[in-house]
Amino acid sequence: MVFRIAQISDTHLSEEKPFFVENFRRIGAALRVNRPDLVLNSGDISLDGAAGEADLAAARALHDALDLPIRFLPGNHDLGDSRDAPAHGEGAIDAVRRERYLRHFGADFWSFDVPGWRVLGVNAQLLGSGLEAADKQESVIAEAAATLDARALALFLHKPLFDRDRDETAITGRFVNPVPRHRLLALLAGTPPALVACGHVHQYRETQADGARHVWATSTAFVLPDARQPRYGLKEVGYVEHRLHTDGRAESRLVQVPGVPTLNIADFPGAYGPL
Repeated sequence: MVFRIAQISDTHLSEEKPFFVENFRRIGAALRVNRPDLVLNSGDISLDGAAGEADLAAARALHDALDLPIRFLPGNHDLGDSRDAPAHGEGAIDAVRRERYLRHFGADFWSFDVPGWRVLGVNAQLLGSGLEAADKQESVIAEAAATLDARALALFLHKPLFDRDRDETAITGRFVNPVPRHRLLALLAGTPPALVACGHVHQYRETQADGARHVWATSTAFVLPDARQPRYGLKEVGYVEHRLHTDGRAESRLVQVPGVPTLNIADFPGAYGPL
């Protein structure tokens, strides 16, 4: 048996500013044909849900129309960025923004088991936030690690843990920052993940670090120009299919859907303003 997860990410959906809705619908049509066991959106579901509820509602309606099993994790555009991240316009996570997200998408951290695996979803922006829910999330992480038994662990979150090395010290907003990163890894120290999957950077990349495969999912919506963001991997629009085998093996691949263009955010100043 193989459990197939279709990871979509950084969908940036809005009814008022529907620049990236058509890409989402076309990828959604391909997913309905492919019929994965689960669709998992790893964050930045909405264009600007951190600022208001309308984009969250529109994004949820579009996902419901997929009519597929689905789980969600929040990104910085959905409920605000990490409190220790540089300001990029959407503000920081707080209890009000988080509650608004929960109303539309349900739990922002969770775990479930499939044969051979435990899948753990973490709210990256909640890490180190000081919110009461951050302690509850840590308890869920610790319990998931402590009761893993013979299963392999797949960790999903919005932001990459790091670029190449867990001991990186830069604070950029692009990766989980050093203090919350080391806290998360300490909670998982006895049972390190076999697979770490994220989004946020709008590039597809697969690397190895600390015995884990780190897979970055690209966006269904757009890529960023090189002048704004370095090339870490492949700047193409699509989604990622993860195949979790009962013996703890996993395979991941980028899926590009015919007819879905790789849009560039520089061509859409109406989304977030000129770069």
